[in-house]
Amino acid sequence: MASYDNQNLLSGGGGRTNGGNISIVSSRSAGTTNNETEKSPFLEKTEPVRLTPGWEENNLPNDELNFKGMTMERAKMELNPPRDKLLLVFLTLMIHGVGTLMPWNMFITAKSYFVDYKLSQNYTGVESEYGTYFLSSVGFASQIPNLLFNWLNIFINLGGNLTKRIVYSILIEVIVFVVTVVLAMINSSEWPGAFFWITMTTVVILNMAGGIYQNTVYGMAAKLPFKYTGAVVLGSNISGTFASIISILSSQFASSVRTAAIYYFITAMFVLLLCFDTYFALPLNKFYRYHELLKEKEIESNQRANMGARPPYWTIFKQAFPQLFNVFFVFFITLAVFPAVHSDIKRSDPDFVIGDDLFVSICCFLTFNVCAMLGSLLTSWVTWPKPKYLVWPVVLRAVFLPLFLFCNYQPLNISRVLPVYIDHDWVYWGIGIVMAFTSGYFSSLGMMYAPQSVEPQYAMTAGMFAAAMLITGIFSGILFSMVFPMVVQYNFLEWLH
Repeated sequence: MASYDNQNLLSGGGGRTNGGNISIVSSRSAGTTNNETEKSPFLEKTEPVRLTPGWEENNLPNDELNFKGMTMERAKMELNPPRDKLLLVFLTLMIHGVGTLMPWNMFITAKSYFVDYKLSQNYTGVESEYGTYFLSSVGFASQIPNLLFNWLNIFINLGGNLTKRIVYSILIEVIVFVVTVVLAMINSSEWPGAFFWITMTTVVILNMAGGIYQNTVYGMAAKLPFKYTGAVVLGSNISGTFASIISILSSQFASSVRTAAIYYFITAMFVLLLCFDTYFALPLNKFYRYHELLKEKEIESNQRANMGARPPYWTIFKQAFPQLFNVFFVFFITLAVFPAVHSDIKRSDPDFVIGDDLFVSICCFLTFNVCAMLGSLLTSWVTWPKPKYLVWPVVLRAVFLPLFLFCNYQPLNISRVLPVYIDHDWVYWGIGIVMAFTSGYFSSLGMMYAPQSVEPQYAMTAGMFAAAMLITGIFSGILFSMVFPMVVQYNFLEWLH
């Protein structure tokens, strides 16, 4: 009897069952001795017990293996999808959105610190062109590495896995801000040239890390419902508002420009450290883990279908191109006028409610960043127009290019010949508000629509393409803004005649 039970069990018969419970009769319990076990021909060739051999023979994937690899927590999430309680994931991605553009916003908003203090003739004792070309130089130093690394990060896994890319990028940015704070503490009046080029080098390093960080965050947000990509865009707009408010507060309450700059840049370090901490809190959230699980299933299914083939980048780009163009053109128009043109528009009415000392800080930087933030926030409730028609209002925003030139735009060291057609400060402020609001609103819509325009398994790649097009639009707009001083100097309207 003992040998029969072993034979029946090892040949796949499954032993005796009682109500679906398997009862395995061992040789020892049936009276078989060790010697008998050694002599048994059935036990010489041992193999694992197969309850249903068809599963293992067919090598089916995990989701077809009747809960194989399924934990209780995962099963519960499958049956009852978790919600984003207290909007913790939304707020975390918004914080990372703040961090992605923090370096860029901190440097351009600190224009007065660099141009009017560190590189000014009053501080250095010599006349130089470092201050004249500082903002455009920062633009190139920022966006060329940012552009390069954003595009490379789509095709090449720069910096390892997701955690390494985000952690190393943030740590590098923190170190660069430490160097910037040290430079603010040191008296650099005797070496303005060295200060200028050290600052440009730190900007390059900062944006190399920032390019990888920004692209990775948008790819991470693309795993979640599309409004979470909007959270990153919202955060990037809040970043500018935050930088503007900190700049105004530090300049008003600090005892000197030097002290104000130290507090200003230290604040950026704290924001980046907050991004560092909140990233490690994401995997603890059930909502985030649930959507990671869904994305892993899609990737696993796609790998089985394509046998590990690389994503069809050209196909993804073509499918997402209408929204990629929208993202590009919104930022192209915005950066063509902000901050280069916008920050050089002077007050026309000496009795205007805002004085000269705060006119640029409030009417340019604070207004733009607050209104862009509100426009981006609106997309959480309103998504109009739909993807097919978004291109029309995006293209119409090109009207802001001549409108800003018609205002009292006075570039540094340039004699304006073009007449000032809009000399009413309230009208100029209204134009700035509309430009900023539409920038935040339409850019958020484009970034949210892009991952939806491709198949679900390619949403992350489409999100990374959108982030790269965002940076391309910024870079192209900055490049194009260099034309405007010549336009007002030589009166382009006369050329048209």
